[in-house]
Amino acid sequence: MKRISLIKSTFYNEDDTKKKLCDFIKRTSRLSMSEQCKKFEEKFGKFQNRKYSVFVSSGSMANLVLIQSLLNLGYIKKGAKVGVSSLTWATNIMPLIQLGLEPVLIDCEKETLNVSCRNIEEKYKNIKFSCLFLTNALGFCSDIDKIQKFCQKKSIHFIEDNCESLGSEYKGVKLGNFGIASTFSFFVGHHLSTIEGGMICTDDEILYQNIVMTRAHGWSRNLSEENKSKIKKEYQVNDFYDKYMFYDLAYNARPTEISGFIGNIQIDYIEEIVNKREKNFLKFYEGIKKNPDIEKIDLKNITKISNFGVPLILKSKQIGLKYREKFEKNNIEIRPIISGSMSKQPFFRKYVASSSSNFPNSELIHENGFYFGNNPELDENEIKRILDILEKDIT
Repeated sequence: MKRISLIKSTFYNEDDTKKKLCDFIKRTSRLSMSEQCKKFEEKFGKFQNRKYSVFVSSGSMANLVLIQSLLNLGYIKKGAKVGVSSLTWATNIMPLIQLGLEPVLIDCEKETLNVSCRNIEEKYKNIKFSCLFLTNALGFCSDIDKIQKFCQKKSIHFIEDNCESLGSEYKGVKLGNFGIASTFSFFVGHHLSTIEGGMICTDDEILYQNIVMTRAHGWSRNLSEENKSKIKKEYQVNDFYDKYMFYDLAYNARPTEISGFIGNIQIDYIEEIVNKREKNFLKFYEGIKKNPDIEKIDLKNITKISNFGVPLILKSKQIGLKYREKFEKNNIEIRPIISGSMSKQPFFRKYVASSSSNFPNSELIHENGFYFGNNPELDENEIKRILDILEKDIT
């Protein structure tokens, strides 16, 4: 029985992409960050409906660079508390700890896998966090428009990790457009692959300029000529010394022209990729609705659904183990849902004093859940194999 993997190919339309990539490498004279990366930023920003996009070396670096830029500009201060979902990926939390901030875990809703405004308001009563770093988990969200309004009312800096939900829409608005900035991943297993790569999007020009510098050593060289002149004048630096002048805390998170070139090919397929993932998911969703063993997912106000994995939350741990065994026996690759409950992660328990708090929904998902892949190359026979399991309750 052929294995159904989380992904089938490194790229969508892989053979053509590889041929074009080989030709590009042979004929180009520069492979470090340049025009291909800039072009990809422009194309991605247009798709996402954001004014500014900054291409970086990975989705994890996108998170780190964004948090550093918020600190550089004083939007948030060292020691500040940052609200985060307790069901998230490790590199949403790690930059906060590494940069001297305090992560405050907020439980998610079982029906959406995401933090709701209700969850946030309850946590905020006891802990006044000044920033909210929200994960849009596996293509879904809760009432993110209400979350946006609550953050505006309380002057909370709201940012989104949209690495798992590229193309999903809530009330017709793309996820990743509700916070002041958002991050994306182009890891090979995600919606759009540049092998490794990430993006930061924002409409805030001041934040954008600092992100550009934070991506590359704190240099001014990738700024517009106008902004480069302003910073040189502010610090009284001439053209010669500006080449090696470091204006703020930063990293080397630059992508390559190879990644940019791949991105420019793959972004042309993004609508097709998203539509196929949605079509697949809706078939699986119908199967899930028929099965009393599986908790139902709330899709209220989600007008476009795009995920790279379909989560299953079973009614008990014992039932979950039975379904995991059945998927594995049918040679279908499965994984835990994101990182599970973050409070159970060793690094979090080591570095965060409040890690013993209770997060019932995240822990339930951790114990009873798993996901299988939803890639745009699934064929009808593979979809049927999965549906045969989903539509027949074990208990």
